[in-house]
Amino acid sequence: MGWYWAADVITEAGGRVHLAHPLGIAGFENRRVKTDRIDARLLADLLRMGRLPESWIAPEDIRHQRELVRYRRKLSQLRAGLKAQVHAVLGKEGLRPPMTHLWGPGGSVWLDETDMAEGYETRVRSLRRLIKVYDTEITKLDAHIAEVFRDDEGYQVIQQLNEVGPVFAAVFCAELGDVHRFRSAKAVCSWAGLTPRHWESDTTVHRGSIT
Repeated sequence: MGWYWAADVITEAGGRVHLAHPLGIAGFENRRVKTDRIDARLLADLLRMGRLPESWIAPEDIRHQRELVRYRRKLSQLRAGLKAQVHAVLGKEGLRPPMTHLWGPGGSVWLDETDMAEGYETRVRSLRRLIKVYDTEITKLDAHIAEVFRDDEGYQVIQQLNEVGPVFAAVFCAELGDVHRFRSAKAVCSWAGLTPRHWESDTTVHRGSIT
């Protein structure tokens, strides 16, 4: 059911919402006895002691932006899965596209002219129709997202970075929300998982890849 509506109802009723971050609660999922009552007591104790790790509750406009960019990502993933199926079918027939990018105009012509067994041909045609549907929906969504972020200063500025276009810019802005909620640039990097994993005990230090 999600939690957005519950947070809004509590806030409108004059309450203060605390959204706990489960990754910051040691042993939350590894207890021998785990019930909702015990969980609630633990969270209340942590809050009382000022040690409850909390997540930022995004305002309504940011939630809507996140819904758009996350849905766009989901559509892109589903489309990628369809394209992978086409390559898998071609592999069953021992066919290798002569171009590096199968989904351009040249690839479409090659698929039209390539002979396959009836079962494989039927599947590829169906997959290509579905891919076109996803292409259409993603194109419409991109236009809508660009309109939503049109007046966002950060959306315009961040596209000055190399390899950051309208899609990535929208993702950055929606997921970061109000960047001023972070105390420093280093905090932003840590939140985004761009900092290396660090484990230290006594004189032993292990540093791993980014989190």
